[in-house]
Amino acid sequence: MWLPASKPLQRWFNQRHRVLTCKAVCVQQLCISSSQFTESCYDGLYPGHIPTTPIQKALLAVGSGVAALQNPYRHDMVAVLGETTGHLALINLRDRMRNDPEGYTILMERPRIRLSTLDLSKMSSLPDGSFGREYFRFLEDNHVTPDSRADVKFVDNEELAYVIQRYREVHDLLHTLLGMPTNMLGEVAVKWFEAAQTGLPMCTLGAVLGPLRLNASRLQTLFTTLGPWALLNGRRARCVLSIFYERRWEQSLEDLRQELNIEPPPITPSASKKRST
Repeated sequence: MWLPASKPLQRWFNQRHRVLTCKAVCVQQLCISSSQFTESCYDGLYPGHIPTTPIQKALLAVGSGVAALQNPYRHDMVAVLGETTGHLALINLRDRMRNDPEGYTILMERPRIRLSTLDLSKMSSLPDGSFGREYFRFLEDNHVTPDSRADVKFVDNEELAYVIQRYREVHDLLHTLLGMPTNMLGEVAVKWFEAAQTGLPMCTLGAVLGPLRLNASRLQTLFTTLGPWALLNGRRARCVLSIFYERRWEQSLEDLRQELNIEPPPITPSASKKRST
């Protein structure tokens, strides 16, 4: 009696197997199609780019912001925060660069400030007071390197990705231009300048919250002297991303400041905690 019933049961199992196999193939094809669609959308955007949705960017911004507040020297978290919150500011900076002949050349040639592109031996032999020599001195005195800047990952526009990459690589040059060390007071002063100059939310957040890490004496110095100077010069200076610094090493630091409309610092904070953000 059971033998006749086994044939319908076997047919049922065979049908289910074919259905499940068909579904598996469909899912596999869907995954492949989705992968190909993503690759076609972002193919060639720039190396290392990670496409993210607005919700993912919001989560990254919140998480990186909390981590950066807990430890301002977390370069990776500061970088993610800048990339996920700075879209409108980056568009404005890009447009300012496009409208400046030297800035436009930078956007076209895409120079990078890396150890592999710098002739440090030549810079060390330049006369004191030249921009290149003073930048080399800054690197040596503060034990920093331009190669510490993270590559951009979360900006969904190739040109804007370069703009924020250029901003990162110019940061140490701003320390040289502004005469600021890499201690907390010097970093906050540079952030006040950058906030007024770039409008990047990351810089504004650092400018607002950075003073919380200063003692009373340095806080007074910031609010009465360095802060007003940094804000004034940040607002009125020429766009600091529109300078082809790689062609200015032999120019005197004083002349370059005058060209950029940046006044020398009223005071220079004593160097300590030689770390850069």
